[in-house]
Amino acid sequence: MKRLLRPAARGLVSLTLLLGLLPAHAQAPAPSTESTPAPADPPVPSALTAELFYELLLGEMNVSGGERATGYALILDAAIKAKDPQLFQRAVELALQSRSPDAALRAARAWRDTLPQSREANRFLLQIMVAANRVLEAVEPLRTEISSSPPMERNAAILAVPRVFGRVPDKKLALQAVEQSLQGYLQDQTTGASAWTSLGRMRLLAGDTAGALDAARRGQEIEPGAQAPAILALEMFGRNQPQAEDIIKRQLQASPSPEMQLAYARGLLDEMRYAEALVQLEQLTTRHPDFPDGWLVLGSVQAQDSRPEQAETSLKRFLELAQPLPDSEQRKRAMNQAYLALAQTAEKRKDFAAAEGWLGRIDNAEEMLAAQSRRASLLARQGKLDEARALIRGLPERNETEARAKLNAEVQLLRDAKRYQEAYDRLQQALEREPNDVDLLYEQAMMAEKLSRLDEMERLLRRLIELRPDYHHAYNALGYSLADRNVRLDEARRLIQKALEIVPNDPFIADSLGWVEFRLGNRAEAEKILLQAFQSKPDAEIAAHLGEVLWAGGQRERAVAIWREGLSLNADNETLRSTLKRLRVPGLQ
Repeated sequence: MKRLLRPAARGLVSLTLLLGLLPAHAQAPAPSTESTPAPADPPVPSALTAELFYELLLGEMNVSGGERATGYALILDAAIKAKDPQLFQRAVELALQSRSPDAALRAARAWRDTLPQSREANRFLLQIMVAANRVLEAVEPLRTEISSSPPMERNAAILAVPRVFGRVPDKKLALQAVEQSLQGYLQDQTTGASAWTSLGRMRLLAGDTAGALDAARRGQEIEPGAQAPAILALEMFGRNQPQAEDIIKRQLQASPSPEMQLAYARGLLDEMRYAEALVQLEQLTTRHPDFPDGWLVLGSVQAQDSRPEQAETSLKRFLELAQPLPDSEQRKRAMNQAYLALAQTAEKRKDFAAAEGWLGRIDNAEEMLAAQSRRASLLARQGKLDEARALIRGLPERNETEARAKLNAEVQLLRDAKRYQEAYDRLQQALEREPNDVDLLYEQAMMAEKLSRLDEMERLLRRLIELRPDYHHAYNALGYSLADRNVRLDEARRLIQKALEIVPNDPFIADSLGWVEFRLGNRAEAEKILLQAFQSKPDAEIAAHLGEVLWAGGQRERAVAIWREGLSLNADNETLRSTLKRLRVPGLQ
């Protein structure tokens, strides 16, 4: 008879998620980085008698007839009498279907009171309390959930706490509940790192970054090799919190796992600290030569840095390691990323057949737009611009993201072909539909500059700043344009400094600042800024400016060496080429 009852109770979790009363984060799986989920409660023998079966049947008939409240009451009564977990689950399901969190709480409480040793009952009670915003009442079942976890799974249960409380609207109240629940675990050598990490994550959600950082530090002090506090520190990396990076570095010294070092390298890339990221990636692939993801990120960075031979070696090593791995969407996406990067490096050396060969390996529909855009670039590089534009325009537009990607790809083709007026007109068409789109305004401003419509460029950039005061590209572009024309230099400096306030580590904005300092006559300061920018991000345009500053200061051999390096990075860079021509540098024109 018990088998007949199971279909009525199936799908509770998915159903409650669909109803929106029990948020996804309120489930209690163990974090994948720490351990596996706790096992379910053992089955309880059914005490279902003929009388109870009749009551249950009557309850289900009431539910089918639209009398959900009556059906709920009958099924809950049967669950209590039979002490049957599946019947309790069915009662909770009915309450949630009726959008009655109070009734769901009554059923969950009755379940736990009837079966006090049931972790499943306690979990449901905890989840429903949180979903119903009974936050402080959830402290007691949360403590029970943690204390009843087997010792080997307790850290996983503690680390799952922010998933349960993360979507509570009142973050400070949620923090209070979690702090009360974790008091007994913060100083324990076996749980302290996890407890401080969860508390720190709740502080971060409540807007207390300093408190979150302190929690990560305390967790690391208890267990220096634990990853959890360092992962929390990574979430604060780049928020003007230098101590966060110290925590990450200490963890890497104590226990240098490849995953943690890769996460740190990606954080450095996000902060535009390219040279430091490259050092981490090179160390990573040396220490862990069989770790595929390290080679993929390293190869992608090398491709962006115009180091095609190194990029190909790294990316092919990634493919060699990734091929035998189990098939998955994540693996497919990573391999497609490698194929795209290899196609890009082949295109840069004008090996169009090789580039097409790499693109031909991409079979994921989600990556086809990127692949077709790269094919269009190959056609344009071979003088088939109209064919390339037709290819882009023929791609499907299933959503706004794809439509924007198509527009960007076509404008890029026109820009690379120096057909600036057509690019400007194409952007104007898009702006007529979305006049306040800041990205479109910026691109049109850049095209206006190429067309020597400098007043139009400035008007567009100032409009953009008015719409988005934190759009650092606009400040930098306007400031650099003024500096490059050697006009309104004080204003140029203020604009560029504003951009650096928004994005402190951007080497390209630093390049603009170095250039304006040079224009202002501060050659030593300009050299210092530009050298640091070039070391952070070797780039042909930065090389052009640094070389000119050195040349003007009489350091001509150093200037030529920098320019040669710039040419090796991008021999077609317009700024570098025009600099060499204007200064009549022997052997480099």
